[in-house]
Amino acid sequence: MLRERQIEIMHGELQNWKSYLQFIEGEMAFIQGLLDSYVFEPCTPKLFERLETFKEHFNTSKRKRKSLSETIKKHENGLGGIFECVRDECDDHYYQKHQNLNKKITDYIKAYINLKKEVYDYAGSVLKKKKPSY
Repeated sequence: MLRERQIEIMHGELQNWKSYLQFIEGEMAFIQGLLDSYVFEPCTPKLFERLETFKEHFNTSKRKRKSLSETIKKHENGLGGIFECVRDECDDHYYQKHQNLNKKITDYIKAYINLKKEVYDYAGSVLKKKKPSY
């Protein structure tokens, strides 16, 4: 019974991770659209260099997100096979892999949030000021 509960918890975590990564994927599309737009003050010093740096960081983050998504799929497939092998041997190995993946996902999400914060902080400071219409 405890084993089934532990598997259920791991399955729930996998679903949450997939959901977070899908949400981040959508957010990234929005932020990349922002970085590609013309809503920034053009005379901002080093504007284009900063925007290019952010784009590179987002491309790196996108590759990492995609890799983690693929790892989650493989890990999820392994969860289904856990019932077919010797209990302690598989459980311990799978649980350790699950904990390692949990750390990778957590580290990725923290790094992504920091990147997003940097972009929003910078973008907010260099957005074009809308001229009032009278």
